[in-house]
Amino acid sequence: MRVSISKAELIGALSYALDLTEGQAEGHALRCCFIGMTMAEHLSFPQDQRGDLYYMLLLKDIGCSSNAARICQLFLADDLTFKRDFKTLNESLPQVLHFVFSHTGLKAGLAERFRALVHNFTAGNITHELIETRCQRGAEIARQMRFSEAVATGILDLDEHWNGSGLPLGRKGAEISPLAQIALLAQVADVFHTASGPAAARREIARRSGKWFDPALAAVFATVAADPAFWAALKAPDMESRIKRFAPSDATETVEEDFLDAVAAAFAEVVDAKSPFTSGHSKRVALFADLIAEELGLSDEHRRHLKRAGLLHDIGKLGVSNQILDKNGKPDDDEWAAIKSHPGLGERILSRITAFADLAVVAASHHERLDGRGYPRGLTAEALGLDTRIISVADVFDALTADRPYRPAMPIDKAFSIMDRDVGLAFDPDCYDALKRALARVEPVLKAAA
Repeated sequence: MRVSISKAELIGALSYALDLTEGQAEGHALRCCFIGMTMAEHLSFPQDQRGDLYYMLLLKDIGCSSNAARICQLFLADDLTFKRDFKTLNESLPQVLHFVFSHTGLKAGLAERFRALVHNFTAGNITHELIETRCQRGAEIARQMRFSEAVATGILDLDEHWNGSGLPLGRKGAEISPLAQIALLAQVADVFHTASGPAAARREIARRSGKWFDPALAAVFATVAADPAFWAALKAPDMESRIKRFAPSDATETVEEDFLDAVAAAFAEVVDAKSPFTSGHSKRVALFADLIAEELGLSDEHRRHLKRAGLLHDIGKLGVSNQILDKNGKPDDDEWAAIKSHPGLGERILSRITAFADLAVVAASHHERLDGRGYPRGLTAEALGLDTRIISVADVFDALTADRPYRPAMPIDKAFSIMDRDVGLAFDPDCYDALKRALARVEPVLKAAA
């Protein structure tokens, strides 16, 4: 079965989620796609490779959530701004030291910041670890989404440099995926253009020529960048439409339901990789939601839809810093406001996808309560549909029975004793009872396995 959404629309829309977790300005991946595909035209890039380049440019950051918690742990820093500003660094010592002291432990004491600097930033193996984790995980997820090996290899090689100084494998020159060579140049160009304008982008690409970039590739960029129309297009608000002309033929075809399932599962891994405390959370919410749906007698089609909702309900958390998500203690007012923003961020991402419009509603409202005391909008029972009610029960149950920074996982019976108090207030009674019945049926198996 096929649904009324193209592959290009789906991947383009989900690229906004990757912009969030990299701390980049909205539309970063789309702009990189425009830059890279424009370069490919001027390079007479082989036609049979352009489709792979198109997808690789949009998905280049798909592994980026996997090192967020580690960045916070190592540098006592906000991973989102750390990642954003790290991309603007050059190799000069003053700039590197300024970056470190500006971003290493903004809320920590000077001694803590100094120790983080000495033990972490100056250790090359730490940088290697962070980039290797991101690149290898990204390549794995691309394969899971059924993209070609060329796309996966391009993501793996994204941080390799022309002179062999890059990571994670230290590849050099023509050893580096040609897709990755174009993508890295496009990334640097967009980051510096967004931060400081066209002149800064042109200057930075020229400065890194022969180091990060093939000099021939940098020269082609200089030609492209000499056209004012190129920069005007890059700032235009209709970038999604502009990159459609570069889309490969299969990108305009409608996708199958199985592909939507694969994409939802892959992005759930991106979300859950952001924090060690959310590892597997989205998959478990999808499972608990399906157990509830089965007890309620919902159709197979409805249950498939609910599984995607469970997998993607927390996609907005990609826009929340791990300093907040992993905090061992009560969030302050600003941190709580950031946490409460994630349903809205999820709604914005998923509402861009016609096939996921209903999922956007669930993402926006899974922290609402029947009594109107939830967030972000304080909706009441009349505004909460069945899918939202199911996901809300599944989400809270998993949160209670999983480890959190501030407490260990609770036993099932204790989790239910806490949730019992809010039945009819926060939780739909039918959905809650359905979960209890479903788990009661497998309880003997769980005890035997314990």
